[in-house]
Amino acid sequence: MISKIDKTAILRREILNQYGSVRKFAGASGITYSTLTSALERGIEGMAYSSVIKMCDILGLNPVDFSRLGSGMVGDILLKEKVLNKYIKLNDAGQDKVLDYMDDLLLVKKYKR
Repeated sequence: MISKIDKTAILRREILNQYGSVRKFAGASGITYSTLTSALERGIEGMAYSSVIKMCDILGLNPVDFSRLGSGMVGDILLKEKVLNKYIKLNDAGQDKVLDYMDDLLLVKKYKR
């Protein structure tokens, strides 16, 4: 189990790695700078759950174990669910375009598994 300090440290590290500063991340996330700095200093337990989920989503972290999305089975499921949820929001023309684009990508060797 990840401790509160570890979760906070992971969030801080990812924010700095991906955005360079807490202030830039605050602007990108819509979470106030003071809320972020307070949470990163005191721990994220007092922070609203929805804000933690939002931060994890923006940073590409699994909100369950704070691993990078796409790593491990839970991360794979969450990533696929995120893609599917966006796909479902598209109209028929948008869905067709996504499928066509995916077919094109599959023809390019560097994008295949």
